[in-house]
Amino acid sequence: MYTTSDNSMGKVLTTITVTNRIDEANASQGLIPVERIRSVTLHNVLVDTGATTLCLPAHTIATLGLDLLKEVDVTTATGLSKARIFQDAKISLYGREGTFECLELPGGRDALLGVIPLEALGLELDLQHQTLKVLPSESVDTYLTIL
Repeated sequence: MYTTSDNSMGKVLTTITVTNRIDEANASQGLIPVERIRSVTLHNVLVDTGATTLCLPAHTIATLGLDLLKEVDVTTATGLSKARIFQDAKISLYGREGTFECLELPGGRDALLGVIPLEALGLELDLQHQTLKVLPSESVDTYLTIL
């Protein structure tokens, strides 16, 4: 089971694996050995519907060796500030995988999993059970739609 909950606080926490997607591509082309693919497993990642995307601490981004994409303005609880966006972070959880941008969190903050990765991976917050629910990817009930 990947998800635990802290019912007293109303938080949903999960475990995710984040991998440098460029390392994977380089390994598949024989440019680096598979053993050099940088990857980390993060425990107690807060599922945060107030966050837009994956948010990682600077030390995790450095460990993964993710490339800087851009610097952006972000709105936080303390107001407007600058943040750096990194690219090619592959997330794996609940048997689902996807590659996303990630926002660098200020020092010491724990990773957050926001709504864009949740929706893209077909995961839904189950508020009644305070856990994540895997949406079906096959049959008429699939979460994947083209309208």
